[in-house]
Amino acid sequence: MLDNYEEKSLKRETLYNGKIISLHIEDVELPDGNHAKRELITHPGAVAIIPITSEGKIILVKQYRKALNRTLVEIPAGRIEVDEAPQLTAIRELEEETGMGAKKVTYLQSFATSPGFADEIIHLYIAEELFEIENPAAGDEDEFIELLEVTIAEAENLVATGEIFDAKTAFAILFAKHELKK
Repeated sequence: MLDNYEEKSLKRETLYNGKIISLHIEDVELPDGNHAKRELITHPGAVAIIPITSEGKIILVKQYRKALNRTLVEIPAGRIEVDEAPQLTAIRELEEETGMGAKKVTYLQSFATSPGFADEIIHLYIAEELFEIENPAAGDEDEFIELLEVTIAEAENLVATGEIFDAKTAFAILFAKHELKK
């Protein structure tokens, strides 16, 4: 049995450098000494926010996702900009996607989205004591969003019916349920 599962990088070739992701091919040495190739995506990381209203509801966003060719219901989320702290990204994305601010933004946990081929890490926050921002920062010009307010039970039903289809939101619903029980 192996004690060390680390794969040592031998060579890296960058195939694509984009605005959001980069694609690389890496030659690696496996723990048993054999060699393999890995197709890897690098990503700057992202945040996801669970906005909780004073009534204990979660604010979700409904938007079309071209990669899946379907509309999804998700928690607000977005990419971390260069030199931006994740908590500031959370505050910015909450404002851009919902028009809301929060007096209390708490870090919950970070998690990998697709560790088999991507290094993206999402930092999950809960936003409480929400307030409307009179002139909120504009969201991305290519983003069309509808807001929904749902109870935890309604959110769980959206997971069960497949309207909530992405892992970050399903994961966040578990945390929101736990946080609202406190």
